[in-house]
Amino acid sequence: MLIPRSPHRWSVSPKRAMAIQRELAGRVVVEPLAASVRWVAGADMAFSRDGGRCIGGVVVWDLVEGRVVEQRVAVRPVRFPYVPGLLSFREAPAVLAAVRALRTEPDAFIFDGQGYAHPRRFGLACHVGVILDRPSLGCAKGRLIGEWNERDLPSRRGRWTALRDDGETIGAVLRTRRAVKPVFVSVGHRIDLPSAVEVVLRASGRYRLPEPTRLADQLVARSK
Repeated sequence: MLIPRSPHRWSVSPKRAMAIQRELAGRVVVEPLAASVRWVAGADMAFSRDGGRCIGGVVVWDLVEGRVVEQRVAVRPVRFPYVPGLLSFREAPAVLAAVRALRTEPDAFIFDGQGYAHPRRFGLACHVGVILDRPSLGCAKGRLIGEWNERDLPSRRGRWTALRDDGETIGAVLRTRRAVKPVFVSVGHRIDLPSAVEVVLRASGRYRLPEPTRLADQLVARSK
């Protein structure tokens, strides 16, 4: 898959990394999906036991036929320290390499991580989504920032409540299965929050996590 080059270096100081996030956050486009979605790519990451390499995995899932279309793995050296809120500088190079190896052009990307629900409104799903310029969203197992009230979230599948930070809705706390812990969905790029919730629900089945990212997690675990 042809993808643009990154607009910046990945091996930078944490201070410069935060500045890059603030600069690129202005490029995030929030809009309803322009076309129907069939092929959804789920992306996840793992690290080698010594912490020196990042393993990026991408699984393309067919929403109509309920099957894997393609999967790719790429490994890249880690060139950035562990700093909360800056994890995309550790993880994105391997993910982008795996996406570049795809023969299928996904209609949307789901990242196992945050998007807009981030201190600088620029998590992994925003960062990679802006570089790819494709519809993208984050679907995380836990929250990084934001508040929500569990009393506002019924136990039924498909119900969600707003994740808010300083009065702003930054994501959705979504039930993908009845009476199971929710996931945290946020916009990445070229999608809005209702569309992101819809994609996650369509991609979810018997498990809490969407099938593409669940399978991507298994893929990188096997590779590790």
